[in-house]
Amino acid sequence: MPSAGGHAVTTLTITPDHRPDQVLLHSSDFATIQRELAAVGVPMERWRADAQLAPDADPATVLKAYEGSVAALNAKYGFQSVDVVSMHPEHEQAQAARGKFLAEHTHADFEIRFFVDGAGVFYIRTGGKVYQILCTAGDLIEVPADTTHWFDMGPKPLFKAIRFFTRPDGWVGNFTGDPIAKSFPEYAGAGV
Repeated sequence: MPSAGGHAVTTLTITPDHRPDQVLLHSSDFATIQRELAAVGVPMERWRADAQLAPDADPATVLKAYEGSVAALNAKYGFQSVDVVSMHPEHEQAQAARGKFLAEHTHADFEIRFFVDGAGVFYIRTGGKVYQILCTAGDLIEVPADTTHWFDMGPKPLFKAIRFFTRPDGWVGNFTGDPIAKSFPEYAGAGV
């Protein structure tokens, strides 16, 4: 949900996994978001994300701008691979990437994303509920290994996120084949 200034605000919406229209909780209070996600084993933090980056900033530039944050996470977890996903509406792979991430999947590895610009929505399915987390610049979210989830960057994606992996081969998704994501509202995009 956009703020008055047109910028996305971090929000959490919880629904039953079989009733996406039945909202159990909707909040933009970060302490509430952290508490609700922690209860299902999904840590979320707020980090500084104030580097001024060009819309087409290359991964090396993004990593350089956030080298302190990257180093801190690497020291804590011993990551073997770090990359940057940077999407904008004119990106030639935007629609293909959106389609891939919209399919429910898991990872053998836990997944950490640090959003440094823009926004996107993680949908995490656990305990008979779906937790829809609109992540915005400054959000650092950890999705535990083997957690069913999907991600929607919107029809006109605009975000940059640093991704951290304990595997040298990086992102490896195990798709569930469950069409649940199609029954949930898609992310329209920030300011839409």
